[in-house]
Amino acid sequence: MQPLRIIAAICALASAPVVLHAQREKLSLEDLEFVEKKWPQARISNTGIRYIIEDEGKGPLLQPGDMVMVHYVGKLLNGKVFDQNHDDKHPFTFRVARGYVIEGWDQILQLMRPGDKWLVIIPAELAYGRKGSPPKVPGYATLVFEIEVLGIKKDA
Repeated sequence: MQPLRIIAAICALASAPVVLHAQREKLSLEDLEFVEKKWPQARISNTGIRYIIEDEGKGPLLQPGDMVMVHYVGKLLNGKVFDQNHDDKHPFTFRVARGYVIEGWDQILQLMRPGDKWLVIIPAELAYGRKGSPPKVPGYATLVFEIEVLGIKKDA
């Protein structure tokens, strides 16, 4: 009986990466196929967010609670822009990981540094989910963002 347990344990360990990857994938099959075809070079975070580093910044990684200033463009997978901010005088400013933005942003920003400019592909469940954000974002929408971290605003 002991050899069977050993064989079962080896099989379980060998298949673990496949199972873990399956748990991490959050894109629908249709969206996954589209994303892998359009952005084959995209990296994947441990929570299923895909990203491409377009420009690398410097300095420490953003931390929960940092007051961050960003420029961004938000698009649906079909390329339609649903939101953006490129206002140099009034960049989008909020605290990281405090629930002010969608979960995908709070997660990916903690991998970024001031000066980074990334293309980020966020699965629906880390964005607006089944309800979407009517009228511009339908339910179950995978979102694509161009995010540029302008800097961290120091508390006054």
